[in-house]
Amino acid sequence: MQHNEHNKTLLLDLLHGGLDAVSATQTLPSHLPTIPPKGRTLILGAGKAAAAMARVAATHLDGPVSGLVVTRSGHVCDMSDDAITIMTAGHPVPDIRSEQAAQQMLVMVQDCAADDRLIFLASGGGSSLLCLPVAGLELAQKQAITRHLVYSGSPIAQINCVRKHLSRIKGGRLAAVSGTKDIRTFIISDVVGDEPSAIASGPTIADPTSLDDARAIIARYGCPFKKQVMDLLGNEANETPRPGTLSGQHTIIARAADALERAATLAQKQGWQVQSLGDNIEGEAREVGRNHAHLARKLKARGGRWLLLSGGETTVTVANKDGCGGPNLEYLAGLALTLNGEAGITALACDTDGIDGSEDNAGAMITPDTLRRAAKLDINLQDCLRTNQTYNFFKTLDDLVITGPTLTNVNDFRIIAIESLSHKV
Repeated sequence: MQHNEHNKTLLLDLLHGGLDAVSATQTLPSHLPTIPPKGRTLILGAGKAAAAMARVAATHLDGPVSGLVVTRSGHVCDMSDDAITIMTAGHPVPDIRSEQAAQQMLVMVQDCAADDRLIFLASGGGSSLLCLPVAGLELAQKQAITRHLVYSGSPIAQINCVRKHLSRIKGGRLAAVSGTKDIRTFIISDVVGDEPSAIASGPTIADPTSLDDARAIIARYGCPFKKQVMDLLGNEANETPRPGTLSGQHTIIARAADALERAATLAQKQGWQVQSLGDNIEGEAREVGRNHAHLARKLKARGGRWLLLSGGETTVTVANKDGCGGPNLEYLAGLALTLNGEAGITALACDTDGIDGSEDNAGAMITPDTLRRAAKLDINLQDCLRTNQTYNFFKTLDDLVITGPTLTNVNDFRIIAIESLSHKV
């Protein structure tokens, strides 16, 4: 038991080290322009890290600064002054505040003078937090469409493709109406592959996806108001700006690979061997967990002390809409069930924004005695997984990881600590 607690402490320390590596405080200052524009600087942003990014930008930029950013409730931070307004809005489904924020930003961008500079701060969650439906679609309808695609298990990139083509602001449309061509976009990436146009659905970045792509996604997954949506997606007026057609520049300042690299460095200093699976893991969360259990066993057979690191974005196909949990908990459930109490293996899986799914946890941890402790409490992990009730399982065992909002977001962060019997204390 003492050994388990030691490794749990190690995994939590590595998580926090990784989070620090991708914080706006650490990553944004060196990328900001040092020469102010002739006019003013307008700072806009959307995402779970938007408030933290805005605070850093406002502190480091010279000259007149004003702006507006929208973030998820609870992800607000104190600002040094009131030059930048912080709004909160709905996530993962947009709400009326998402629409209000988008309307205000559209007006502010159109009012920019040619010698002004627009700085846009993009991070994960921005697609929901900034929502302005195309003509012919109501907000309530877009909410229903988004909710359907989320529950269907559609990958986030495909959800965002549809959202871009049903939006007046996403997919580069905000930049397309800007009064200034001096547009700088700074990005904390939460998407596999770090495609700049995908983060927050790229309001200031040209879109490589097309109306044809969006129609194919709806054809596969369906959606409410399908005929109306397909008609809108057949209207060329709803096509997004093509790559190469917009002014400005963009920079990714933090990504999942940075968090994994920091964790690996810290672990190696403590004598652990590290194998990284990379930051591009996708798939059904529980199946990924099962696959990683097999990899962990192979590393254990090699002897020594190993950390198996991975990032990316897994998905959950929701069978029970009243369930509670998230991808990282379902990943751990698949991992624990496959390991079946294997000695010497402890794991952590968290979402770096501090929220895995819809509850208050970033993720959770498992130890070799997870299933045994659950059996003593008469709770069955297989049943919890089948009904999407993994949150209740890990809460009962007191194995949730609760960080609160981290004010960054580079998606999933997973570590499996593996020790052969000869290294156990």
